[in-house]
Amino acid sequence: MKPLKEVAGAYLALSEAQRQLVAGAYDEAASNCRKAMEISHTMPPEEAFDHAGFDAFCHAGLAEALAGLGSFGEALESADKALHHFNRRGELNQDEGKLWISAVYSRALALDGLGRGSEALPEFKKVVEMIEERKGETPGKERMKEVASERITKIGASNQHKKPGYKAWWEFWS
Repeated sequence: MKPLKEVAGAYLALSEAQRQLVAGAYDEAASNCRKAMEISHTMPPEEAFDHAGFDAFCHAGLAEALAGLGSFGEALESADKALHHFNRRGELNQDEGKLWISAVYSRALALDGLGRGSEALPEFKKVVEMIEERKGETPGKERMKEVASERITKIGASNQHKKPGYKAWWEFWS
């Protein structure tokens, strides 16, 4: 039997984090995502609880919160942990699909924030495509789609200004 108190506490913290993300309270959301993972790790590993899946849910929320706080390196790390699970086991039209979209979105924001626009561009395109394909409600989907579309335009325009094969003078000497 699952330790009901721990399961309930972990899901309550994660649920609160999701509400805080929608409200833009990123610091509190990050704290609750971490708290949810801490609570879930108090359960014995032999309990019938999907620890890896729950951690992926938490990392998806944590990545979005960290990206909102401008901690892009940590956000990328968390998004990649979540995507490790979702890319293998995710189902876009199940409940976890919205967290999968959130993880891809956070990864794109983190890459863009780290100045890695060429890597962020396909991720932003993937977010728009996933949102359009998903049946069912996704909290904050209009905001995500709008931001992703703006970034696609911005990154695409900045890539057009670069000449193919062009290297700045300092790149030859490094």
